[in-house]
Amino acid sequence: MRRILVIRYGGLGDLVLSMAAFRTIRAHHPADHITALTTPRFSDLLAASGYFDEILIDRRLKPWRLAGWWRLARSLRGRGFARVYDLQRNERTAILYRVIGAGRRVEWSGVIRASSHFVPDDPDDRRHIVERLAEQLAVTGIPAMLPADFGWLHGDIARFGLPAAYALIVPGGAPHRPEKRAPAASFAGLGRHLLSLGIAPVLIGTAAERAQIDAIRAGCEGAIDLSDRTGFGDIADLARHAAGAVGNDTGAMHLAASVGCPSLVLFSAASDPRRIAPRGRRVEILASAALATLDSDRMIAAWGNLSARS
Repeated sequence: MRRILVIRYGGLGDLVLSMAAFRTIRAHHPADHITALTTPRFSDLLAASGYFDEILIDRRLKPWRLAGWWRLARSLRGRGFARVYDLQRNERTAILYRVIGAGRRVEWSGVIRASSHFVPDDPDDRRHIVERLAEQLAVTGIPAMLPADFGWLHGDIARFGLPAAYALIVPGGAPHRPEKRAPAASFAGLGRHLLSLGIAPVLIGTAAERAQIDAIRAGCEGAIDLSDRTGFGDIADLARHAAGAVGNDTGAMHLAASVGCPSLVLFSAASDPRRIAPRGRRVEILASAALATLDSDRMIAAWGNLSARS
């Protein structure tokens, strides 16, 4: 039995788009001990996937927090990893490469030129991250990427008492990226349209989106607010039973799309959907150079197209 390390941080969308790679690595190493290195937020999610035998936490301390770095380095070196799949591919993991490999030979899959299984990371590469991760695994001898499978992820949505017909609205996003959010008024307009069709708009998000969600509710009194009440499994099950989902380029939309929910994802010029769009059975992209100018009429028309093709 060999010890294998898989490194992945990022946001929820990044983790969702990496699930196919996680599943593929597990299938390629059925008898090996596989450890995931991730952030505290995703430790339970990765443990529930069944793809890993152990979850280690990296709290992503600043470089001057030397004691914390030393504890992490000692923990990683003490496990004697034979191979590392660096799916994060950034400066932080370049430091870990030097820490883990100092004085010993470790197979390393990533973008570090000195590594045993190097793959270039061209900033002008417009391919989707899933395709680039498949290329990375191919360099290690894994010829094909398995599709992502979220059949293991469930929640308890009966407690919400939702009507039979509902659609998810995901108005949030990274707090430091306001340019990736459409206006609350536009979501409220879409919500009123959904109500006219007999579909209840269900708002999901976190406490950080409180102002946005309150503004939508003020403009759409029939909206159901589930913000700050849903775990990852709840979002997956809500999406499985929804008529569709509409939202910004954020983690919950990636999860909704991944379980087969018809999904309309809003992109501004700040992001390239060719590289990071959610993957799923039915995903439509509504792009606007500036989401601040995206009105409800365009969202309603795009929802009609999504519904017609689902």
